[in-house]
Amino acid sequence: MEEHQKPKGFLRIYMAWPFLAAIPIICLAVGFYVQGNMSMGFVCVMFTALYLLITILCYINAAGVLRRDVAHFFGQYDTQQLAIMKQMETPMAFALKNGRIVWLNDAFRDYLTEADRKNPSLRSISPDLKKKAYPTEADDTLITPYSYNGREGEMTIKLNTLDGFPEVTSMLNIDNDGDQFMTVTLNDLSDLHRALKERDDRQIAAGLIYIDNYDELIEDIEEIRQSLVAALIEQEINQYVIEHNGLIKKTENDKYFFAVCKRDLKEMEEDKFKVLEIVKKIKTGINRTPTLSIGIGLDESSYTQSSDYARTAISLALARGGDQAVIKDEMNTTYYGAKGEQASRNTRVKARVKAHDLCELIMQKESIFIMGHKLPDADSLGAAIGIYKVAEALSRKAHIVIDHVSTNLQPLYQAFCESNDYPDDLFIRNERALELVREESMVIVVDTNIPHRVECEKLLERARTIVVFDHHRQGASTIHNPDLSYIEPYASSAAEMITEIIQYADADIKLTPLEANALYAGMVIDTNNFQNRTGVRTFEAAAVLRRSGADITYVRKKFRDDLASYQAKALIISNAKVFRNRFAIATFEGDKADSPTILGAQAANELLSIEGIQASFVLTLYHGNIYVSARSIDEVNVQVIMEKMGGGGHINIAGAQFNHANLDEAVAALENLLDEMIEKGTI
Repeated sequence: MEEHQKPKGFLRIYMAWPFLAAIPIICLAVGFYVQGNMSMGFVCVMFTALYLLITILCYINAAGVLRRDVAHFFGQYDTQQLAIMKQMETPMAFALKNGRIVWLNDAFRDYLTEADRKNPSLRSISPDLKKKAYPTEADDTLITPYSYNGREGEMTIKLNTLDGFPEVTSMLNIDNDGDQFMTVTLNDLSDLHRALKERDDRQIAAGLIYIDNYDELIEDIEEIRQSLVAALIEQEINQYVIEHNGLIKKTENDKYFFAVCKRDLKEMEEDKFKVLEIVKKIKTGINRTPTLSIGIGLDESSYTQSSDYARTAISLALARGGDQAVIKDEMNTTYYGAKGEQASRNTRVKARVKAHDLCELIMQKESIFIMGHKLPDADSLGAAIGIYKVAEALSRKAHIVIDHVSTNLQPLYQAFCESNDYPDDLFIRNERALELVREESMVIVVDTNIPHRVECEKLLERARTIVVFDHHRQGASTIHNPDLSYIEPYASSAAEMITEIIQYADADIKLTPLEANALYAGMVIDTNNFQNRTGVRTFEAAAVLRRSGADITYVRKKFRDDLASYQAKALIISNAKVFRNRFAIATFEGDKADSPTILGAQAANELLSIEGIQASFVLTLYHGNIYVSARSIDEVNVQVIMEKMGGGGHINIAGAQFNHANLDEAVAALENLLDEMIEKGTI
């Protein structure tokens, strides 16, 4: 406070009170004069004059001293306040609006590295903090996270004005900076985060390990070697879990339960669950290798929920063909392994049980609605025809829901429409199906298990009873809680599965040649003329269809390409490019083609014939969406790649869909995904 400044506020009133005290004396003198007592009035006037003279002299002599003493007091107060802030344990600093720190306390200085102490700024603490992110209005506060020199926490920045704080200007050497400065405090949360991380790492994950083909192994191995092979598998499983500080318990001959901390689970994820590959190297003495399925569940709040997640995860692993690990928590489902094709199972016990269950469900319903996936192919139609035949044999009304039929499928579709052996409402569109369906109806889905890919998703919401038959691996998105689910990734096609169901159904079902052709066509198309994913059961199912009247020549003629389609397929192949010397990627604008997605799939198959190509991808633009057809022979798991893009399928036949129409962006996204997966060792 400068000496020339006048006192203000309460201090001004306090210093003026002697003058105010003269007012009662003046009033007393006036009273004497009014009453006629002139002598007393004169005495009061003289006393008042003398009092005021003495007061004025004292005020003149003492006012300057008083102002200096008050200014000195407040100066000392500011100095003490600054000293207290400097010794505070909380890091605190003053900064200009450009982020340069002009004053900092000891705690803040100790927080900085030696290099940053020379020229401290907010950017030193948080390099990502932009100048335009600073507060712009007085009293505005910004709270932002920071990470600095191995420490982390929250930084609080508040904008203040210099109005009423003239001493701050001199103390902080703030020259004309718009009369504003920022106060900065650091709230170090490193210890809290470390404690929370340690607590998080100690969470217990529940796990299940199943030996996929235990029964087949024991059955085929010589009796003298059975116990040895079983012991070797058990030893590798126990050793792997114990290496990661886990607890393991054998519950059945081919099943194990284990528990492991989340920290150690992360180590398992980092080594990609190497026990999957270790077990496959065990020599069994026969042409069959043991494989494992691992399901792990993790929930932060409940061990019971972790156990439930583990059961869900192991079911997913088995439904996807085994030989993989699945981790499920509240938010995500993660897959590891399954890089190689799995051998098909020779046993048909499962097919027989599912056929019996299907017949029981159909007998309980009056109306059946059968549908495949959008843009159905021969496999989807053939499987639907097979299910229709089962319902017909059980004297139940059934409809096949198809909204759009591709050009390639038209000949077979028309053959059913023109036949007098089938009702006019054999095939119905989505709108009609929604009019006819009731809560007591049953919906049977074939050739897909993804809800948003079915022909009419609203049917799933209208019916209480849902059945799923599919040969694609399950992913994160799947039809919820079906009453009957038969998902067999070992099968070559849905047509193969339904052919087995027909054999074991609780009814005498005799396929007509047209129906046998439909099922046979589905197998031919999905296996690329029996070149992909064929096993013993595939050829046995084909033999059943041949005995039922399937005509190979008829099927081949019905699914021949016309000249325009053949030229379009050749154009796709000619425009393909090779990425990373082993992936063929091609694009196709198929809005003018009759069956663009089928052409894309066929072109992807043809691209695999090029030497050195391990996987092929054809991206087809159709009706505002981009459909991806992915193919491989044995070196790359395209199903894992497509799952990353929201799709799915098999190890060597898969697909996905982009919900936008920019082919260049879609190709870039695919290439970035391939780069990322190669760097992580996923492919």
